[in-house]
Amino acid sequence: MDQSYSSGFTVQQDTQQGTTYFSINRYDIFLYMFISPGGSLTIMYWDDGAKAWLMDWAAPNNTCEIYGTCGPFGVCNSLNSPICRCIDGFVPKSNEEWNSGNWTRGCEREMELNCQKNTSTSTSTNVKKDAFWKMSQMKLPDSGNYISDIGDEEECESWCRSNCSCLAYSYVSTIGCMVWSKDLIDLQEFPTDGEDLFVRVAHVKAGGSRHKAVIISLSTIAGIMFFAVFVFVLCKWRANKTGNLNKVRRLLDSADTPEKSTELTQGNAWQKQLKQDDSLELTLYSFDSILLATNKFSTTSKLGQGGFGSVYKGKLKDGKEVAVKRLSSTSAQGVEEFKNEIILISKLQHRNLVKLLGYCIEGEEKILLYEYLSNKSLDTFLFDSRKKAELDWGKRFQIIQEIARGLLYLHRDSCLRVIHRDLKVSNILLDEKMNPKISDFGLARMFEGTQVLVNTQKIVGTLGYMSPEYAMGGIFSERSDVYSFGVLLLEIVSGKKNTALYDQGHLNLLSYAWQLWSDGKALDLTDVAMAVSSPLEVTRCIHVGLLCV
Repeated sequence: MDQSYSSGFTVQQDTQQGTTYFSINRYDIFLYMFISPGGSLTIMYWDDGAKAWLMDWAAPNNTCEIYGTCGPFGVCNSLNSPICRCIDGFVPKSNEEWNSGNWTRGCEREMELNCQKNTSTSTSTNVKKDAFWKMSQMKLPDSGNYISDIGDEEECESWCRSNCSCLAYSYVSTIGCMVWSKDLIDLQEFPTDGEDLFVRVAHVKAGGSRHKAVIISLSTIAGIMFFAVFVFVLCKWRANKTGNLNKVRRLLDSADTPEKSTELTQGNAWQKQLKQDDSLELTLYSFDSILLATNKFSTTSKLGQGGFGSVYKGKLKDGKEVAVKRLSSTSAQGVEEFKNEIILISKLQHRNLVKLLGYCIEGEEKILLYEYLSNKSLDTFLFDSRKKAELDWGKRFQIIQEIARGLLYLHRDSCLRVIHRDLKVSNILLDEKMNPKISDFGLARMFEGTQVLVNTQKIVGTLGYMSPEYAMGGIFSERSDVYSFGVLLLEIVSGKKNTALYDQGHLNLLSYAWQLWSDGKALDLTDVAMAVSSPLEVTRCIHVGLLCV
């Protein structure tokens, strides 16, 4: 449970008396706790406005919180698939049951502990000592014993090491030394927080022989040498790529002049120059092949209409389905968008960014071909009264996390520092497994070197997603995308558009969310079409969204 001041939940432990007190101090609301016959705990509070009891907290909220899900010596992690795994040095008792998803029998040791072996025929000098595997961010197992006369972690380890019956130990700052002599059961791995648990294993499993150590060392040295060579080659390759990229940028920038613009619309000079430059690594398609793929841009193939053109579903000769973006010839920003998308997307590779497959330039036609994503854009689900129910909280939380990974790649992890400038739900596309991909890089900009802020005279983007400093002053940075991400996050949680009108005098979703948060009613923001399976995750996402904006 969250033990912050606002939650009112506190835990106080008296290690001398061996007692633990759990208390709730919420002077602002009236609440009650209910434990069902099935073992679920729910904390409800009374909402005067709704005249109803609403859920404040519940547990368990995932399978891992059910006691002993993964059996003895099994570790549960709700973010993994499958959720159960054996502790290192252990194997499933029954592979057949384990592989079928029945983990209750748990795991057993691969190798007997050295301290438990019959050493009657061996001298004590030949007996190998057991080692301890460190497991971090753990929910500690059941049936632990508290050792009261131990003052620090080193003493705790020493006590466990000297007692062969001690299978694991953990030194918890608020409790002290805890040890386990029975099978470790009800282990859970958390994404954050948790405790360090040290599990006893046979020496050979933890460290191995000297011969094995030498092999590992040589392998490590060889790996480092290989990595150094790889980095050198990669740097040389990137240097060449950067030179090619700069050539392409100069070439594309020259298209802004009236002379080159006329040449672009009346002939194929630009197309020929791009084709000769190998830095793009994209397929150049003929306009006739695009016509064939889209059935001459028929209305039945049309997927949507954007600010700079239309998008069609196409099928190439090899049977591959693609999304065909045809830029409007009358758009004032069409050429600029086209340049950005070719340069940026061809250089960016990430599972949460849409993949550019090719392009077409013929006369006035400017066309981009993307991977086809069958579930279209996120807004087709999120703002549809019937389809939004398909987005349960687990799926929404996954979408939020993966969008964040894609954005982090653009800002920090890619070879180019990129600001998207138009991050919104309609620019988040979903594949057949509902995995999100950031799309539409027409307004994106690259940062040069260590440049932090950029000022532009032309304000572009979508109202409701633009940060105030950009909308009013033309100043944009990575923080502009962070602001847009915050808006998007609150829309995903609430299922409402930021620009929609709200009761009680709120201008937009952000104002409404902030008021609910200030009143301690953050969960009221949650989409009514979605069951809240994890109130803590929802609250955290609302908190992050508000911090972003």
